[in-house]
Amino acid sequence: MKRYDSASDPPPQRRVQSETELAQNISAVERETGLSKDVLRMWERRYGFPKPARDDNGERQYTLSETVKLRAIKRLMDIGLRPGKIIGLTLDELTAMADARAPMRRETGITSEHDVVGLLRAHDVAALRHALARWLMRDGLQRFVLETLAPLVRQVGDAWMRGDLHVFEEHLFTEQVQGALRAAINALGRHSGHPRVLLTTLSSEQHALGLLMVEALLVPEGAHCVALGPQTPLDEVRRAAVAHAVDIVALSFSGAFPVRHATESLARLRRHLPASVALWAGGDMTRRVRKTLPGVLLLPDLAASVTALRGFRGYDATLPLA
Repeated sequence: MKRYDSASDPPPQRRVQSETELAQNISAVERETGLSKDVLRMWERRYGFPKPARDDNGERQYTLSETVKLRAIKRLMDIGLRPGKIIGLTLDELTAMADARAPMRRETGITSEHDVVGLLRAHDVAALRHALARWLMRDGLQRFVLETLAPLVRQVGDAWMRGDLHVFEEHLFTEQVQGALRAAINALGRHSGHPRVLLTTLSSEQHALGLLMVEALLVPEGAHCVALGPQTPLDEVRRAAVAHAVDIVALSFSGAFPVRHATESLARLRRHLPASVALWAGGDMTRRVRKTLPGVLLLPDLAASVTALRGFRGYDATLPLA
């Protein structure tokens, strides 16, 4: 067991007391980083990072530097890197790796990524709403999602990881995007036919924007989407699928979702769904799955959901987007 020197290496409880304004509990770190509590605890056991201190009640307390590094790891995982390969790197090394692997910025023709970050930092909600509305009108819903919004979401996330945006500013961006997407989807009208697609995430997956982006791609194709939002228990997914007589259950997984937990949950859900119901899994996590999952269609990117829907119907998957 490590011994602490009272002068240079204070014990965890003392470190928390001296950094009260910086310490965060596990729920706050989960919200700020997008890493679930289960993932944080698993990394603590498996990799020795993070190393949270404990408060007087025995609750985990994370320093600001730990939270910043966790955010950097999460962004690299979102582009396909495995945590075990990068968790031992320094923050500078993680940041340099993220910058080197960042996709080339796409200028929208109206305002650039840097302009959007500037709007968020200036808290200019009206200008952001106006920009989103103009992009939607210019592109149409599907192209807006694939060609404008998806890169922008990644770029805003990168800005947040670098510390150029606060958490509340990134949340503001997400809320405005969700509002724009919901308005556009509702303007198209709701289809009552088939296929009926159930959209949700599992209990420990709180990210909902990806679900809404998939819905925005499928509704113009004539799909009837039953959106449950995030964090639906596995048994409730099955019940909802039966109750709504859906043709497809589509689950979304962020890059930080544990692959083993995802594959085990998908296998269990596949066993309990009616054989006639297709099961799709999409999101960044699916890029890390190295084996075939019987009865599960993996969708590594947003565009794959449109291709899958057209294939389900027997349509030509190369048809242009609506």
